[in-house]
Amino acid sequence: MSKTLFRPTLISAAFALAASMLFGSAAMADPLNVQATMVPKEQIKLDFKDGSGHFVLMVRREGTAAGTGLLDGTQIVEFGRHDIIPGVAGDPSGYLVATKGEGNVAYIKWTVRAIFLPGKDGKPELNDNGFWEVVSGTGTFKGLKGAGTLHIKSANPTDRIFILDGQLASQ
Repeated sequence: MSKTLFRPTLISAAFALAASMLFGSAAMADPLNVQATMVPKEQIKLDFKDGSGHFVLMVRREGTAAGTGLLDGTQIVEFGRHDIIPGVAGDPSGYLVATKGEGNVAYIKWTVRAIFLPGKDGKPELNDNGFWEVVSGTGTFKGLKGAGTLHIKSANPTDRIFILDGQLASQ
């Protein structure tokens, strides 16, 4: 065998081996579909006294995630900021802290755009749609990656249902 033929073949084999080791050990993302009814535990509200109804609500809510995927059964705490002009629009955002057992915590950043659309009775109906992404984690959630969509629905005048769909990959 000539040296010129052997060298490219050896280099190609080395690259193939390195690529299979790199990508072969990468975790595949798993689907996530959970929801949690979030109950307010603490809140601070700024009401604009200009007749607009505009308010900013800082809230800590708690709930338990149920559904399918890695976050099923986690205790969820929302740290949210909801900047809303009722009947017009709003820009809620914040963090969800998902805990499962001692020391296993996932930190999830979320952003939503609140849009009011005409409802069946002609009154404005709130539509909260946005996205989420994992930003950090500890314990079994260390190295967790993931992202997806977030929908927030009203359960009653105070409680909200957070619905997370997406993909999660643990390392």
